[in-house]
Amino acid sequence: MTGATADAAPLLQLRGVETFYGKIQALKGIDIDVNSGEIVTLIGANGAGKSTTMMTIFGAPRARRGRVVFDGKDITALPTHLIARLSIAQSPEGRRIFPRMTVFENLQMGASINNFAHFDEDLERVFTLFPRLKERAPQRGGTLSGGEQQMLAIARALMSRPRLLMLDEPSLGLAPLVVKQIFEVIADLNKREGLTVFLVEQNAFHALKLAHRGYVMVNGLVTMQGTGAELLARPEVRAAYLEGGH
Repeated sequence: MTGATADAAPLLQLRGVETFYGKIQALKGIDIDVNSGEIVTLIGANGAGKSTTMMTIFGAPRARRGRVVFDGKDITALPTHLIARLSIAQSPEGRRIFPRMTVFENLQMGASINNFAHFDEDLERVFTLFPRLKERAPQRGGTLSGGEQQMLAIARALMSRPRLLMLDEPSLGLAPLVVKQIFEVIADLNKREGLTVFLVEQNAFHALKLAHRGYVMVNGLVTMQGTGAELLARPEVRAAYLEGGH
């Protein structure tokens, strides 16, 4: 993978982050860095705490201990709607598009974060990335296929021109061909535009092939980290996440 610079500064830092649901501790003091221009992935089994990590960055749930820092600013206690205005965009698990709105209206919602600055230009950009969405522009989001809905969720996030794009399980439930297409778009955005991406994925093979660096999470703890290639080569990673097909 190319796209990251060797002297990249951390754009996102998690330090000693602990998150709870009631009395249940979901994150147990995790440290994660995402440098400018990188694709960083967090892999792990279902229930490991990957989605909680992503939601904690957005302040829902809020970290009980530790710090979340974006571009040098401590955002740990910041309200979610203010975090969204800091050039961080999220494509959440389960897509969560607006099903009764058209594709076009969903994209307008993404652009509303930065008051529709560059709307026509950004619309053309996401339609170039996802030509299917241009064809489906007048259709209601709820009538799209799963793959099209995932494309729309990512496109909606891109409409705010984020410096950091956070993707939660973008391959979940999708056909292999669609997954390949979506991962190619992510790689292209990173390579051509230097977009920083933090990717949470159960599909470890695709995620580690795409990412510059990765973290492995087990039961709310980061247990391993390294380059995507290093983690792909680790026997324990292969045994836990890659054996028996991708």
